[in-house]
Amino acid sequence: MNQPSPEHARQMANAIRMLAVDAVEQAKSGHPGAPMGMADIAEVLWHRHLRHNPANPRWPDRDRFVLSNGHGSMLLYALLHLTGYDLPIAELKAFRQLHSKTAGHPEVGVTPGVETTTGPLGQGITNAVGMALAEKLLAAEFNRSADGVDHTIVDHFTYAFAGDGCLMEGISHEACSLAGTLRLSKLVLLYDDNGISIDGHVGGWFTDDTPKRFEAYGWHVIAAVDGHDPAAVDASLHAARAQAVRPDGRPTLICCKTVIGMGSPGKAGTHDVHGAALGAAEVAATRAALGWTAAPFDVPRDIACAWDARERGAAAERSWRMRFEAYRSAFPDAADEFERRITGRLLPALADQLPSLLAAIADRPQALATRKASQNVLDVLAPLVPELFGGSADLTGSNLTNFQGCVTAGRDRWGNYLSYGVREFGMAAIMNGMALHGGYLPYGGTFLTFSDYSRNAIRMAALMKIRVIHVFTHDSIGLGEDGPTHQSVEHIPSLRIIPGLDVWRPADGLETAVAWVSAIARQDGPSVLCLSRQNLPRLTSIGQVSAIERGGYVLSGMEGAQAVILSTGSELALAMAAQARLACEGIATQVVSMPCTNVFDRQSLAYQEEVLPLALPAVAIEAAQPDFWHKYVGRGGLVIGMTRFGESAPAQDLYPHFGITTQRAVEAVRRLVHGTAYAEAARSAESVVLEGQ
Repeated sequence: MNQPSPEHARQMANAIRMLAVDAVEQAKSGHPGAPMGMADIAEVLWHRHLRHNPANPRWPDRDRFVLSNGHGSMLLYALLHLTGYDLPIAELKAFRQLHSKTAGHPEVGVTPGVETTTGPLGQGITNAVGMALAEKLLAAEFNRSADGVDHTIVDHFTYAFAGDGCLMEGISHEACSLAGTLRLSKLVLLYDDNGISIDGHVGGWFTDDTPKRFEAYGWHVIAAVDGHDPAAVDASLHAARAQAVRPDGRPTLICCKTVIGMGSPGKAGTHDVHGAALGAAEVAATRAALGWTAAPFDVPRDIACAWDARERGAAAERSWRMRFEAYRSAFPDAADEFERRITGRLLPALADQLPSLLAAIADRPQALATRKASQNVLDVLAPLVPELFGGSADLTGSNLTNFQGCVTAGRDRWGNYLSYGVREFGMAAIMNGMALHGGYLPYGGTFLTFSDYSRNAIRMAALMKIRVIHVFTHDSIGLGEDGPTHQSVEHIPSLRIIPGLDVWRPADGLETAVAWVSAIARQDGPSVLCLSRQNLPRLTSIGQVSAIERGGYVLSGMEGAQAVILSTGSELALAMAAQARLACEGIATQVVSMPCTNVFDRQSLAYQEEVLPLALPAVAIEAAQPDFWHKYVGRGGLVIGMTRFGESAPAQDLYPHFGITTQRAVEAVRRLVHGTAYAEAARSAESVVLEGQ
């Protein structure tokens, strides 16, 4: 590609600056400072290095670009518009307005060309690590040689922009440390070192020696680059790309010293330009200072033509598709598998073999912890879902997330399992990046109580509607002696209320298998599996698979039922025992298993009424914070749960200590069925929750 003259490059960068200024000014809201400061870096990367096709944002071998400091979204929107994506100027004029494609922070699936939703600082960097990891693994798996010819179909870079705030966030350490260890050499991070955050100059709270920090991670570091000198930025990117192909290649950090709000004579270099419109007078002054005479939202024709990347993007994709067809001729099965993996289709063999696999799992009579049941399920499912990429945050032996035949990936080898180390948040956001890249269905394990560390990445997966699976074991007081720091009380209900997240808490091996299959088959969002440490009895049979798939179902019904007992996971056995004891007293009940309330809520109202008849009083029992269950049992129903933190003791001592017992369930049903107590419960807050002291 021809290099623009210095003056032409400056005007191309100024087009970014002024589109950002105009959009923020029109919206009276936004962050103009970062786009203005990063415009020169962006011109060099997007005009001279980035390989992409605006006409096909999903081309598999495109370079990925992540704006980790997502508040600078107008930088990305300006680039997408200028290079030819389906983002017309009308959308830039509608910046931050309802139903526009230019939200305050970039959103994948909303704006063509946006690779990930960013805004919570540090997660974009970590998504980029996941994308670079996926590229490295896919390249190792699919790139082949035949008859002396290299058939390379996976060969692209992941670039990320990040600011001071991203590097202050602890997740940046988790992700960048791991990226260095894994030698993700096609990951290039451009650090916008402008020294400003919302509160002002960062010298009062951020004095890290960033180059030495990244050198310690094992990165290739290019320090002290003038971010407003296109030639220096260009040379740095060439150096990053050159070392990436070395056997000992490393990820690259390019430290670009910039001035926030570059071009604004009155506000450049101050926090005043970080997160507010410049104002009419300063906009006019900026236009004059930059020599920009075009009207708002107007880009001179010569500058617009220079930015247009559609022709060269189409040519780059055509070249790749020719290579891919040669690859298909040499390796037809691998080509088909690559396309299947990238599009997210499941192997037909999974559906064909699933009935027999589920039947085999259902026939196992022994009591089993659902974490072990999960591992058993993985042993049979993993060969049928080769895109599964597993891992654990240093708890593989406890989470049981490995499976027969899994291969641990490392810096120099392909595999389908990764030891993430003690990096729960980093693991979750890296999984998001892998899912966004395509080619893998990632899952990762830790203890449920540590989901707090990774919660925002779980939320981002739900917001982006991407397919990742979180395996959370040790899901309640049932883990026992480790005590309240590790005993989840509030976590399950709090996860259930995240929009778009399916939270499964299975009660036995078959429910665990159905949960895994549902999570794998789901295409529109993430799933969580909450699994027990302690052994649980078999409660279900193969004939109930279709019912389990609906998230909630009648596990055991009795004619003339007078009440419903509703439960999940390890407490479902208590509900079944209570039903048997009540039957001896002449009280008929209906036991409902609710392994996934989120899926149950998507069923028809008629089905929900069939499972939970409004006319019947209900008791819910779960070793978790109880408030969530009033959605299902009503104001007059009773909930047996945990209103305080747990204790350190064996599990068999904790359940009776906290009153989570069969006897308590029996007493609750009696209370509802026998007269006045049921009416009083509707008025008495004290009687609504039954929890041991």
